[in-house]
Amino acid sequence: QVQLVQSGGGSVQAGGSLTLSCAASEHFESMCWFRQIPGKERGGVAGLGYDGRTAYTDSVKGRFTIYKDTKGSLLLQMNSLKPEDTAIYYCAADRLRLFGTQRLRAPDYHLWGQGTQVTVAS
Repeated sequence: QVQLVQSGGGSVQAGGSLTLSCAASEHFESMCWFRQIPGKERGGVAGLGYDGRTAYTDSVKGRFTIYKDTKGSLLLQMNSLKPEDTAIYYCAADRLRLFGTQRLRAPDYHLWGQGTQVTVAS
C-alpha cells in the first residue's frame, strides 16, 4: 500500500526548534510540506523536487529547511519557530515532476500523510 507516515511535531516555545519526518513507501519525484489552520486553505511550506531543488514560502525562508535523510525520509527542520507557525503540518508526494510554483500547490499532490500538530507558544 502506497502511503506516507509522519512523525515528529508537538509543542515548543517561540524561538525553539522542531523536526518533522515523513517516511514514504516508495520513491516520489516531488515532495512537499504543507500546513493548515482551521478555516484556512492548506498552504505550501517547503517543497523538494526530483532535481534536489527546494522551494519555500516567504514566511519560513531562512528558518525552515527541507531535505531527505539517508533512509529517504523527507524531513522538515524548523528553527526560530514563531506562534504564527502553529498549524497542522502535512507531508505530500507525487509521482510527477513538478516545477516552479507547482511545488507548493496542494492540488498538484495526490498522496498525503496523516498530519501532525505543531504548536508554538509565545
